[in-house]
Amino acid sequence: MGHSANGNGSGPLKFLIYGRTGWIGGLLGKICESQGIDYTYGSGRLENRTSLENDIATIKPTHVFNAAGVTGRPNVDWCESHKVETIRTNVVGTLTLADVCRDKGLVMINYATGCIFEYDDKHPLGSGIGFKEEDTPNFTGSYYSKTKAMVEDLLKNYENVCTLRVRMPISSDLNNPRNFITKIARYEKVVNIPNSMTILDELLPISIEMAKRNLTGIWNFTNPGVVSHNEILEMYRDYINPNFTWKNFNLEEQAKVIVAPRSNNEMDGAKLKKEFPELLSIKESLIKYVFKPNQKTTAA
Repeated sequence: MGHSANGNGSGPLKFLIYGRTGWIGGLLGKICESQGIDYTYGSGRLENRTSLENDIATIKPTHVFNAAGVTGRPNVDWCESHKVETIRTNVVGTLTLADVCRDKGLVMINYATGCIFEYDDKHPLGSGIGFKEEDTPNFTGSYYSKTKAMVEDLLKNYENVCTLRVRMPISSDLNNPRNFITKIARYEKVVNIPNSMTILDELLPISIEMAKRNLTGIWNFTNPGVVSHNEILEMYRDYINPNFTWKNFNLEEQAKVIVAPRSNNEMDGAKLKKEFPELLSIKESLIKYVFKPNQKTTAA
């Protein structure tokens, strides 16, 4: 399961992280600081092989984390009109970093996406049947998802890569505009579909533990189970803002206000849960890591 890397053994860890200005990249640095792990942010451009080789030669990391990538601002619709820029980072850049790491005998932890699947006849909505790590992506409705599916398929050939499929990431920082809860709480209307999601406060420390164990291959990087948009907003109302209200609309109505379709799916979390039995279900994790820490206390 593991790949022989420079980080194997009892020597000190040193992480090289790409994605300093990104949400996940920034959080990784904070976790490393709290755990006393030596880390440096890479300065090289992912699509520039020489700059990556220089980073590794200078920093001499035991593991490399790739949290860089194009998701689009304000959302993935941006990728529909910036296809070359999306390819350059999400495909060319990611593959170049994986290839350089392989040459140097380094495990690369790659934060990917699970938004490459959608409910289908074999995985019906509400059935509890989730997509497994080995399933072939069936959602290419957005160009972002299309590039992510492409690169995941190619990365399967790299025995040094640990691909983590993140979905609809959530953190305890309810002011962060990238936070799924923050997004839907600000929308005028939301769809109401159960989805697998990733609670970063719980799962990012697990990704660091995965690096320590030199785990590789593809992993559904979500909390077990699913949660719907309405269930999240009900928790938001109950814990954060008792006056909060929202409106629903259906997929057909949503399609009129977005450029590219969105992925909705359930991921099978059995593989990650087996490796990390302490992993909480999505609703338990939401309450423990997100809503209780942010709970507004009311005067008696």
